[in-house]
Amino acid sequence: MSAQLDTAPVVRPMRATDLDAVVAVEEVVYPFPWTRGNFGDSIKAGYHCRVCEVAGELVAYGVMMIGADEAHLLNLSVAAEWQRQGLGRFLLHHFVRIARDCRAGMMYLEVRPTNTAARTLYESEGFHEIALRRNYYPAENGREHAVVMGLTL
Repeated sequence: MSAQLDTAPVVRPMRATDLDAVVAVEEVVYPFPWTRGNFGDSIKAGYHCRVCEVAGELVAYGVMMIGADEAHLLNLSVAAEWQRQGLGRFLLHHFVRIARDCRAGMMYLEVRPTNTAARTLYESEGFHEIALRRNYYPAENGREHAVVMGLTL
C-alpha cells in the first residue's frame, strides 16, 4: 500500500538532525546513493538543502547550489512509497523559485538516461537536454552517462 497525500506538503531547510531520515530514503531509491557526508557537507557549504514533509514525515528532499548566476540541482528525491503523487514536481517548483529569487539565469541538472520518470517530469517543466556527460554515474556494469538538462529562468 502506498502512502497518500491527505495533508499539504511543507518544505523547510534540511538540518543535520534530518540526515538519518534523508540517508534512509536515499539508500532505498538509488543503487549508488549519496552518503551522509555528502549531505552534511552540502549543508555546511551553504547549499540550498531542503526537505519536504507530509504530516511531519520526511517524504522528499533536494540539494541545489547557486553560483555565477547559475543554479545546479544536485539531488531531488522522493521516498519510494510517496512517488507519483506530485511531490517531485512540488519540490522542483520550490527549487526553481529559490533559483529565480537568487537571480540565477539558468538552472541545470543531470539525470540518468534510464530514469524516464524524472526526465519526463523535467521536460514537462520546461527543462531541455543540452549535453551528455559520458560515464558520469556509477552503474551495475561500470558507468552510465548523464543527460544534462537546463531551464532558462
